[in-house]
Amino acid sequence: MKKQLEWKISEYSPDSEPFYMEVNGEIRLAEEAYAEKIPVMLKGPTGCGKSRFVQYMAYRFNQKNGRRTPLVTVNCHEDLTADDLKGRYLLSGKFEDGPALVAVKKGGLLYLDEVVEARQDTIVVIHPLGDDRRIMTVERLGKVFEAPDTFSLWVSYNPGYQKKTKDLKQSTKQRFVAINFSYPSKDIETQIIMKEAGIEQSTAQALTQIGAKIRNAKGKGLEEGASTRLLINAGKFIRKGISPLVACEAAILNPITDDVEAYRSVHDGLADVVRSFFPE
Repeated sequence: MKKQLEWKISEYSPDSEPFYMEVNGEIRLAEEAYAEKIPVMLKGPTGCGKSRFVQYMAYRFNQKNGRRTPLVTVNCHEDLTADDLKGRYLLSGKFEDGPALVAVKKGGLLYLDEVVEARQDTIVVIHPLGDDRRIMTVERLGKVFEAPDTFSLWVSYNPGYQKKTKDLKQSTKQRFVAINFSYPSKDIETQIIMKEAGIEQSTAQALTQIGAKIRNAKGKGLEEGASTRLLINAGKFIRKGISPLVACEAAILNPITDDVEAYRSVHDGLADVVRSFFPE
């Protein structure tokens, strides 16, 4: 049994190099942004590798710096407050640092995932961290914290889901360099599926083609296409001996078609696509 690991938020950082395959020169852009202390914004569909890329770059930065600096991830939502990021006093009277303050004090990588889900009054907290000041003011402590050179601010979101009420203000966007993510090319996606799912090339190629056909149905009854993550999950099921049709049904079709009755024609059409590559 694998030993369970537990880290304090101020200590967590990838111990081993996360598997990541570059798609379109994003590694060089991220490295230069880090060197110039420019915050990074990642935009792209769900399951295309944004979070894995952050983990991978955090590992590379630590290797370059020769020290263990934390990767602090915040999953943003509409109930997230400024104090959740900065910190607050506990009933004991002790002040507990929030994740953003931890990242600033430790000189780590602060990653706000799905940043558009957070309220605007919360997002403005990161404005001073996103320009040349690189500071965080914690009013409750009466202190200003200046981020060290190793600190880096990253955010990500899926533009396909955003609404006018949940878009980032220009005053926020223009503090970042933006890297657009999309699904990998067929050759790269096949290699990713092979590696992550532990399956043979022919099966990975079939899943890649299934993913491409499903993505073409976006906007034609589907809100979103099949992510690389879903294709990997299907591959893992197939590796375990589950029939390809059942594996693709559970790992690909069902997650993207919530209401089977409403999407029955689309659902059945996608099932036919799977059968064309994996005939019973």
